[in-house]
Amino acid sequence: MEQAKKVSESALTSVRWMFPSDANPAGNVFGGAIVRYIDEIAAAVAQRHARSNVVIASMDRMDFHRPVRVGDLLILKASINYVGNSSMEVGVRVEAENPRTGEVVHAASAYCTMVALDENGRPKRVPRLIPETEEEKRRFLEGQKRREERLKLLRSQT
Repeated sequence: MEQAKKVSESALTSVRWMFPSDANPAGNVFGGAIVRYIDEIAAAVAQRHARSNVVIASMDRMDFHRPVRVGDLLILKASINYVGNSSMEVGVRVEAENPRTGEVVHAASAYCTMVALDENGRPKRVPRLIPETEEEKRRFLEGQKRREERLKLLRSQT
């Protein structure tokens, strides 16, 4: 297993322009399109951290705050919040920017749990995470609490 890594080593920002194919007839971008882009960037961030294939295990707290419209720029900001043994929580913040006015709104947020896989498709250990800033440390602790809650819920379902 590799050495521990800083949050900044795998964080990514992606920008996508929203087209009519992403939206309903009223011009509102489908939530499913936004979820797809969240899944893609979360996987990319997790793969950069683990340096292996990854799959999504769960998506917690998929919250839509504001509508995204055709013509908006969808800005996705993603970083690792917390790591377990083979799992990583990736936080994704989605913003929508109107490129004509410059107005930016917080459109959605999600927490994705990604699992690193070895060459046989089995979970593999991932590098520890080094949270450096106060915000990264807060996100790490909050991610740890969410993981404990997910595990508690899974145990109660069996």
